Amino acid sequence: MCSFISYLKIHPIRKQRIQTLFIMNIKIKIILSALLLISCNINPQLLQTVFTFPETMDEISAVEVSQKSDWIWTLEDRGNSPTLYAFNKKGQILNTLIITDATNQDWEDLTSDPAGNLYIGDFGNNNNQRQDLCIYKVAAKQLKKDKTKIAAKISFYFPEQRDFPPKKTDWFYDVESFFILNDTFYLFTKNRSSAFDGTTLLYSVPNKTGKHAAQLISTFKTCDTFKQCAITSADCSADKSKVALLSSSHIWLFTDFKTDQFFTGKVQQIDLENYSQKEGLCFVGNNKLYITDERKKNSGGNLYELDLDHLKP
Repeated sequence: MCSFISYLKIHPIRKQRIQTLFIMNIKIKIILSALLLISCNINPQLLQTVFTFPETMDEISAVEVSQKSDWIWTLEDRGNSPTLYAFNKKGQILNTLIITDATNQDWEDLTSDPAGNLYIGDFGNNNNQRQDLCIYKVAAKQLKKDKTKIAAKISFYFPEQRDFPPKKTDWFYDVESFFILNDTFYLFTKNRSSAFDGTTLLYSVPNKTGKHAAQLISTFKTCDTFKQCAITSADCSADKSKVALLSSSHIWLFTDFKTDQFFTGKVQQIDLENYSQKEGLCFVGNNKLYITDERKKNSGGNLYELDLDHLKP
């Protein structure tokens, strides 16, 4: 040790070089430690942000991509303009389509059929008192125009509901979720009962002009906290093999079902990392989902992508 100190005193230039090397070595170790720490804490986000919607659109309530086009359609819910908006994957607006003969009483979801026709679910019913629940059809050939009339109106009611509104223990008749499959609409209710237990009711309505009694098919329990567990959107994959239900915190993915008994198949609960008011969901093909959330202050208002192939088994 003494000889080393003497060496440094005798050779000041070499002393400076050694000090420089020593400092560099310390910096390298710090950098390597930081990289190791980062690599140990890598937790890839399940939801990848595709783009953020314009600041003027706070209440994004739905998303749909038809099998005939890669346009990403959305709308805003209750009290907003009766307008559909089309985007590309860069978040650029491709078209703004005003529906001239319908009001936005409470638009909540979108779906499309194999021909590319869009359907608007005007069935939001927060207080369970509406008696004008309906679905609007927008013809595929009208989607590139700036204004259009509806091609058809499908009205429906729930035979089980006798009072408008019923007692709060029976507030089961809000709807924010649906899709079309084999020319039938499948609706999933948003449970707003005072004794919320996560139960969603599955109904079917035929794709025919007129007023129909919705047919109750089955029920499913999600989880027991309204804010995290109430169903806000739904869709079926292009190959008809998967059904997905959305809440603000979870996705329930159903497979291996028969006919329209979706809840009898296998179910996988997917927990989403970040909580936000998620309102829209659709399949893009068979293994990818698009999800939207509403903007709250300085967060949300985004389109997200979830690749089901990347989920842990």
